[in-house]
Amino acid sequence: MIRTRAQDRDWADEAIRRINAENNRSADTHLHAVPLPEHWGVQLYLKDESTHRTGSLKHRLARSLFLFGLVNGWITEGTTIVEASSGSTAVSEAYFAQRLGLPFIAVMARTTSREKIALIEQFGGSCLLVDHASEVYGAAEELARSTGGHYMDQFTYAERATDWRGNNNIAESIFGQLALEEHPVPRWIVVGAGTGGTSATIGRYLRYHRHRTELAVVDPENSAFYPGWLESRDGGAASVTAAPAKGLPSRIEGIGRPRLEPSFVPTVIDHMIQVPDAASVAAMRHLREFAGLHAGPSTGTNLWGVWQLIAGMIAEGRRGSVVSLLCDGGERYAGNYYNPEWLRSQGLDPEPHEATIRGFFASGAWTP
Repeated sequence: MIRTRAQDRDWADEAIRRINAENNRSADTHLHAVPLPEHWGVQLYLKDESTHRTGSLKHRLARSLFLFGLVNGWITEGTTIVEASSGSTAVSEAYFAQRLGLPFIAVMARTTSREKIALIEQFGGSCLLVDHASEVYGAAEELARSTGGHYMDQFTYAERATDWRGNNNIAESIFGQLALEEHPVPRWIVVGAGTGGTSATIGRYLRYHRHRTELAVVDPENSAFYPGWLESRDGGAASVTAAPAKGLPSRIEGIGRPRLEPSFVPTVIDHMIQVPDAASVAAMRHLREFAGLHAGPSTGTNLWGVWQLIAGMIAEGRRGSVVSLLCDGGERYAGNYYNPEWLRSQGLDPEPHEATIRGFFASGAWTP
C-alpha cells in the first residue's frame, strides 16, 4: 500500500507531539554545587546530566536529532534508525525510537561497555559491533542503505540540530540555574568533545549573549580534536586524523574521536587541555570519594581540566565560578573503569594522578 504525503505528515505530526510531550514531562537536570575550600574564592558547579531518563547528556542530543530528522522528512513511519555511537547516544536514540515504534540499530566498537549494550537492548534496539572505532561510520552508512533506513549521523548533525541561541539548550539552562549564585557568569565552562556538538552549542551561546565566560574543552589521548584545535588556532586547516595513525582509539568512552568530526567547531573554543586516560579515571574515582557523586570516565576528563583551571584562578587571585558536566553515571562502567583488573589489562594506573589531585586539594597549586 502506497502512503500519501498527507499520511506521512500526520504520522510526523504525532511523532513530534510525542517527543515534545516527553520533554514537557521532564524536569531540568540538577546543577550541583561542589564544596571547595572557602579561601580559594572559587565555586564549582556540575550539571548532572545522568538524571535524564536515558541516563546521560546524550538524551538532549537524541531528542534534537529525532526532531531534526522528522522536520526534514528523513524519518517516516517504519523507518529503521541507524546510528554510529560509542554507546550513550545509542542508548538515548533507542529510547526515542521505541517511543515512536521505530526499529533501531546501533553500530559500535566491540569495546563498548556491556552495561550500555544492555541498555540499548532494554529500549528495544539492537547492536552491530565492529573491531575499531574508525569503522563505525562506514558500517552505519552501509547498514542504513541496505535496510532503507535513516543514518542519524550524530557526528555531522549535532552542531546544527540544537538551537544555540537558546530554546532550552544546555547553555541556557546553566545560566538560568546560576542566576541567584554569587558569580552568575562563570569564568570557565569545561566540557569534553565527543561529537563536538555540546562545545559548539555552548561556545556559540556565550558569544551570542555576549557573556565573558570562556569555554575550555578537554580531550583524551589519541583523539583528533586537540591537535586539530591547535592547527586551527595557529591558522592552519583543521584536518587532523589522529588515532588511526597511532593505531589506538580513545580509551575514554563517549569522548575522543579518530577524526575531526563535522560538528566540531574549533573557532568557538578558547582553550583546550589534553588529558591522560589514567588521569580521567583518577578524577572520576576522586569525585566519588570527595563529593559522593558516582560518574563515568568522561566526567573525570572534565574534572582533570577543571582542577587545572581552578588552580590557575587561585594563582591569579581571581574569584569566580566554574561549571562542568556530570555526563553520565558510574553504574554504566562497573565492568571496566571501576574494575581494577580491567584497568590493569589496559595499562591504566590512576594512582599517580590521584596523588596529583590530593596535592592540589592540600595546596591549591597544580603540580602534576
